[in-house]
Amino acid sequence: MGCTYSVYGVGRKKKLSIPEVVVFAPCMRIPAQCDLQRALKGLIPRDVIDKLSCLRNRIALVADNTGGSAITELRQALEEYLSILIGLTKKEHGLENLVEFKWKNLVDGRQETSVANAWFELLSVVHMMAMLTLCEADTIMIPKDYSGSGFRVVSTDCKRDAVDLLLKAAGYLEFCVRNVLCCIPPEIKKSMSKDLQDGVLEAISIQALGQGTEIQLGLAIESQKATLSVKRRLACELLIYYSQAYQCISGCDLSPGYGKKHMWFIKWKFLEAKAAAYYYHGLVLDKGSEPTCHISAVCCFLAAQELLVESKKACISFCLATPVTRAPPLWGAMKHLHQKIPEVASRKSQMYGYLLEQEKALQSLPELPDFQLSLRPDDYELPAIDPAWDSGNWEKQGQQPLKDHLNDSEDEIETE
Repeated sequence: MGCTYSVYGVGRKKKLSIPEVVVFAPCMRIPAQCDLQRALKGLIPRDVIDKLSCLRNRIALVADNTGGSAITELRQALEEYLSILIGLTKKEHGLENLVEFKWKNLVDGRQETSVANAWFELLSVVHMMAMLTLCEADTIMIPKDYSGSGFRVVSTDCKRDAVDLLLKAAGYLEFCVRNVLCCIPPEIKKSMSKDLQDGVLEAISIQALGQGTEIQLGLAIESQKATLSVKRRLACELLIYYSQAYQCISGCDLSPGYGKKHMWFIKWKFLEAKAAAYYYHGLVLDKGSEPTCHISAVCCFLAAQELLVESKKACISFCLATPVTRAPPLWGAMKHLHQKIPEVASRKSQMYGYLLEQEKALQSLPELPDFQLSLRPDDYELPAIDPAWDSGNWEKQGQQPLKDHLNDSEDEIETE
């Protein structure tokens, strides 16, 4: 769940590794050993079974041995595996429920789920691709030459690459929700990992868009060309994304696994986003000439200051929730806001203190403007089905067509 930074306990020889998290991804799930050969023997050609088994085992081995860090190799293997796995989901093949697919938690190796459904396997594979993409974005946002000094520099190109990866991950997860979960029977969904609930998948997808927007807000703050209106818009969009993510996850069963940590992450980012939105809205209102504008602006600044304090508490709760992680040093938009909000709130409340005393009835927090969201998940489509599933190729190899084989099996059962 992010890159690791090594620390040592006093008086201990064993190295303790506490991950630092910039881009949050729930724990990755990887394939566990299952017997494809036994389940599919005689139903499809041997070379198709061998290819399925070989690719699945390769994914599991590489993920286990590298902790999921061999992202390029794993992504390529997952794409290859998907192209041949798709054949098991086709109704005309009648193979959807023949193989019991097993998956486990990468961190502790605990087997989470064992489900006899090809759509579940496809969902798990695309989900793994999304988690790998989030981990890649996290890696980009944590410089390798970081010295622990608290000063962090991430290049503009790296930030833009991270945004692209976040949109890609959101696309994978949106595809899971819209195109895969609907193909899995309700009784099977109940037995799946809580990480694969539709609300959790939607929350991660929207959260990825929110983190992309946060990076864009940081870039706007660094740019001399970005207007105050643009910064306010991005801050308000950021708040909307995290509000939506919170709504999605709040109705989910979060009792096992990493659910509570995920919830704390969204709360933390929601509070930061709300602080940013009120701060920039206050700056816009303060441009007005009427006393009421200044009063509303001060109310915004003071609210932003309180929200920032609450966000720090939520950040600590997130870090301490199992598994324990470290928050990164302040960077980008939040580094700027943690410096500016207390300063501006103090200065403006002193400057307009007399107005606040005179117009106590006007001391109410103004509503934030609503904006249409800018970022959208990338479109994702499954790869083309592997040519090995062409039944014409099976007949050339002397393999009985699958439909005929299944019909023969039914006849044999009736005869018995």
